[in-house]
Amino acid sequence: MDPLSASLKIAGSGLEAQSTRLRIVSENIANARSTGDTPGADPYRRKLITFGEQLDKTSGVDVVGVKKIGVDKGKFVEEYDPDHPAADAKGMVKMPNVNMLIEMADMREANRSYDANLQTIKQTRELIASTIDLLKAGQ
Repeated sequence: MDPLSASLKIAGSGLEAQSTRLRIVSENIANARSTGDTPGADPYRRKLITFGEQLDKTSGVDVVGVKKIGVDKGKFVEEYDPDHPAADAKGMVKMPNVNMLIEMADMREANRSYDANLQTIKQTRELIASTIDLLKAGQ
């Protein structure tokens, strides 16, 4: 595979990976206050995404891909809310282990990575178009 096509393939895989990362972050933010339904039940557990290198068999190029989507095993925060349906006998409710500052930082990083991959695709397309123009002019 030629280097320009390989660049498009690699950057495209980066777009897909960061898009999945944004989806995971969005799920975490949307469920930041999702508690259990019954007293003592576990609330939503923050999801984590891990990337890994994968070989694209059709092109022979190493691309980025989602290796694993797992859960954060961190502790839940407890809040006092005796009127909540998920409150235990002491009035404590287990809250999700989602930290909004971390999620916003992850979202910002994913957006920047997505933009970087998009710029790579745009630049590569411009290089391909310039090469075609040069080849046309030489005939």
